[in-house]
Amino acid sequence: MSFGNDYENEILEYIFPGGGVAVSPEAQIQIALSTADPLDDGSGLAEPSGGNYARITGLDNSSATWNQAAAGQKTNKVILAFNEASASWGTITHWAIFDESTGTKLLCHGALAQSKTIGAGESLRFDLGDLVLNLN
Repeated sequence: MSFGNDYENEILEYIFPGGGVAVSPEAQIQIALSTADPLDDGSGLAEPSGGNYARITGLDNSSATWNQAAAGQKTNKVILAFNEASASWGTITHWAIFDESTGTKLLCHGALAQSKTIGAGESLRFDLGDLVLNLN
């Protein structure tokens, strides 16, 4: 998992205040899928288009959604399910998490443990503990 460039700066300001920037955690987030590595600046994001694809939005960014961090990792506490595809979404290789307020600030991104080709009638979901956010 990697953090987005802009969010890396916010994390540093949160941990080591003093740069004159007030930073607080995002209240809600959205999760996207990508057929390519989003890259830290977001320029590589390749979300599916059409076929009933939509980001998971309005996701509470609290203990209702995430397990307590342990061993440098945080995992999802709820099932995170995307819509059923009505057409091909291609081969999904990565996920990305964005802020909910604008949907454009890339918070973090990572690769799926195993790529998945999504065709009509299929879906992708992260079962409990499957979405792993880690700091190494």
